[in-house]
Amino acid sequence: MPPKAAGAGKPQKKKKWSKGKMKEKVNAACLFDKATYEKVLNEVPKYKMITTSILCDRLRINGSLARKSIATLMAQGQIRIVSKHANQAIYTRATNT
Repeated sequence: MPPKAAGAGKPQKKKKWSKGKMKEKVNAACLFDKATYEKVLNEVPKYKMITTSILCDRLRINGSLARKSIATLMAQGQIRIVSKHANQAIYTRATNT
């Protein structure tokens, strides 16, 4: 038998599977505190585009709170609807036109 090359006789390491990428968990509030509710009433009507997901992202509230706050602002006439679909509704600030 011919001599083996150096390192040819070592067993190969078994391939390790990656654990996958974990999505970062968002700590969203499920109840309004005083500061967040004031921000909803004062700042949200000034946003150019208002959706449930935008409110969840910017204010760190959960989706049901975002939907309820949008309904409240609609009832007060501070925002108006642009497009309503089964899953996504788009609102904007209320103007005179």
